[in-house]
Amino acid sequence: MSRITPRLTQRIRAMLAGALCLGMVLGFFNRDLSAQTTGSSIIQGSVTDSSGAVIPGAAITVTNLETNLQRSVPSNNAGLYSLPNLPPGRYRVQVSMAGFQTNVRESIALAVGQQLVLNTALQVGEITQEVTVTGEAPLVNTSTAQVSGLVGEREVKDLPLNGRSFDNLITLNPGTVNTSALKSGVLFSQPIGQSFSVGGRRPGETRFLWNGVEYASGATAGSGTPGGLSGQLLGIDAVREFNVMSNTDSAEYGHRAGGQVNVVTHSGTNSFHGSVFEFLRNSALDARNFFDRAGVPPFKRNQFGGSAGGPIQKDKTFIFGNYEGFRQRLGLSGVAVVPDQLARQGLLPNAQGVYQPVAGYNPAIAPYFDLWPAPNGPPLLVNGQPTGTALSFNNPSNPIREDFGVVRFDRTFSDRDTLSVSYTKE
Repeated sequence: MSRITPRLTQRIRAMLAGALCLGMVLGFFNRDLSAQTTGSSIIQGSVTDSSGAVIPGAAITVTNLETNLQRSVPSNNAGLYSLPNLPPGRYRVQVSMAGFQTNVRESIALAVGQQLVLNTALQVGEITQEVTVTGEAPLVNTSTAQVSGLVGEREVKDLPLNGRSFDNLITLNPGTVNTSALKSGVLFSQPIGQSFSVGGRRPGETRFLWNGVEYASGATAGSGTPGGLSGQLLGIDAVREFNVMSNTDSAEYGHRAGGQVNVVTHSGTNSFHGSVFEFLRNSALDARNFFDRAGVPPFKRNQFGGSAGGPIQKDKTFIFGNYEGFRQRLGLSGVAVVPDQLARQGLLPNAQGVYQPVAGYNPAIAPYFDLWPAPNGPPLLVNGQPTGTALSFNNPSNPIREDFGVVRFDRTFSDRDTLSVSYTKE
């Protein structure tokens, strides 16, 4: 086993620093120059005593239970506080003040883009005394007027989806309609994904954000949801949750008059977690339908990949990676008209439908009939007269190959400074 020397350690650090700088440069040149939203959330509220009088100077500390990220802020002279730019996750919120019991709220689930209001009433007592409340955050957001619908991690991971395209879950929200059946083809040389109307707006007015950056594949070209040649939007294992907001969104959103779909990917945590998968669909057990005269068309679809995330330095540095591959071969039934066996012998029907030799027929052309496949279907009639014989066949479509990958790096420098860099390949 080779020994890790100081020089090797320096090289590893230099490589990591170079990769980080490259990711920042790529992120800069691919960013949208309009107002940005990173999918972060806000916890805000007021601190009062049991009589309702405001308490200025109270210490509010929130702790992410997955990464141990901590943020602290005092309440102002009006007893109000705000903790912005918090990544989605589960939090512990502690409010303390000299002369009062410490109030602790455990396991507060903070969703993507949520503005959570937590008002706290402190009881008189010693600061060493704690009042602990365990429960979920309120489902009704009373701080803003926007209409939104959250699709959480449980729905993204557990609901069965044909093709593992997580955008199918967008229609779980009221006022959202899948309009993919109303369009076809390719627009602006961009692959076509699915199409959705949010709040009655046109599908092309829906904006998709991926970790705060506009998803430029398809959405900005007016072709609907981003997607590849398969029409699928891959990356279920990379998606933590997403939020669908109608056109009554707040000022940090914009650029499009329709809905805002804010997608946030997973990040590493203090515990290592990962998964691998393989999904196979084929035609082995498919039944032949009426049009499959030549047999069941071949079909094979493989979706495979894996994800892993964990700490590089506990409580400080985290990494997460995801890869998903898509391979598909699909055959389609088709029907063509080919010369029948009598025509191959130089016999064609007359006006009465009786086959007669063709005048001037040259037997030298007989071998050229082999350029057509032999018929395997019934005769085709026009006005009761035979015009040829049907040939049923399986037409293999072009094979589809797609690869999707995400790498995300998170670093906490202090309770005020954090860095997050992600690279997506599709």
